[in-house]
Amino acid sequence: MFDWRRLPLSLIYTGIAVAYMLSTALLTAGLSRLLPHTWMAVALATVLPVPLLIYHVRRAFAPMRSLFRALSGTVASYRDGDYSFGLNWKGKGELGELVETHNRLGAALREQRNALVQRELLLDTMVQNTPVAMLLVDPSGRVVHGNLAARKMLGDGRRLEGHAFDTIVDSAPEALREALARGGDGMFTVGDEDNEDIYHLSRRHFRLNGRRHELVMLRLLTAELRRQEVQTWKKVIRVISHELNNSLAPIASLAHSGAELLRRGQTERVPQALATIEERARHLEGFIRDYARFAKLPAPRLQPIEWRRFVAQLQAQVPFQAEGVPDEGGISVDAAQLEQCLLNLLKNAHESGSAPEDVRLSLRRLPDAWRVDVLDRGSGMNEAVLANALLPFYSTKRNGTGLGLALAREIAEAHGGRIALLNREDGGLCVSLYFSSTHDARG
Repeated sequence: MFDWRRLPLSLIYTGIAVAYMLSTALLTAGLSRLLPHTWMAVALATVLPVPLLIYHVRRAFAPMRSLFRALSGTVASYRDGDYSFGLNWKGKGELGELVETHNRLGAALREQRNALVQRELLLDTMVQNTPVAMLLVDPSGRVVHGNLAARKMLGDGRRLEGHAFDTIVDSAPEALREALARGGDGMFTVGDEDNEDIYHLSRRHFRLNGRRHELVMLRLLTAELRRQEVQTWKKVIRVISHELNNSLAPIASLAHSGAELLRRGQTERVPQALATIEERARHLEGFIRDYARFAKLPAPRLQPIEWRRFVAQLQAQVPFQAEGVPDEGGISVDAAQLEQCLLNLLKNAHESGSAPEDVRLSLRRLPDAWRVDVLDRGSGMNEAVLANALLPFYSTKRNGTGLGLALAREIAEAHGGRIALLNREDGGLCVSLYFSSTHDARG
């Protein structure tokens, strides 16, 4: 049986037109013998073949109409994300090329969809099994996604999707609530001194489907910091050994040289040798005293101080802008320790690259604590420095001892408080000290 689909469309159109013209010519010749007027024969010859022509045209184009319906159906399926359909067309020509191209498109879409599904499965497996707690929050404040670590940390293992983020945070540890309230990235501790966990909070905003979302990530740093502490103490031992050798070696050499000079009776050079020995000994004494001061921080002697007078004394030693200082009222602290702590933090703020007028000290009265913030507009800290900044002897400065922030942490904790670091959104660093309101005093 002859298959119309194997013919090119142009040939089909030409055949139909030729058949119609031939039939019209034959009918006109036959009818002109029967009818009195030629125009009547032409009119009848033009009209009579039309129904037969329509029948054959519909029959010839029926497979094409089926093909077009199939094309429309597969395109609709592609729009709905179903790429499992294909077309079978035995014809050649333009329609054959169209079907072949359509099938190749479907195959490419299927391959891309399968690859995307595999990547989504891999990504979901990685997100679900990472130890970092991850929460995706939509613009309305509801959790869109929470991985297994987030469920364990904030939901007692229950699913968090659909719950209000603020409601979840309300039942979280106080330190986490305060870290979230400050905004930006930062570190905080949960638990007491004997069972303390250290976390790093990271918050990122991005647009998903045209809407602003927030990704909240909580990373447990306790084990990593413990390893860092071991490495730090090894570094400390090397530093101390190096400093001791730098002082003891010349002392031993000069002592031996002095003894030889005395034995030879050359006493004129002995005072110079003794002076050098004294200088090196005093340098070594100061070095050991500075490190011992950190290692043996005395228990704070609490005495009431007035905030306004205390801040004025600080401003006499280092310039900064003061905010929120109350006209009356104060707190019971070890004034010398707190002064040393804040002087170190303010000095760090000036050395951060911040403009002097952007260095600020802010006091804020919380329901159950005093919060003291030292703020700057310097370069801030990257994640690696932020994670290690509170470790003793960790410093990014060439001649830094790495004791400033560690000493501030020791002083804050000795007063029953805590310290937190976070990068500010518009650049710079915020160092926050918290002191319990049980130390409140009236000046």
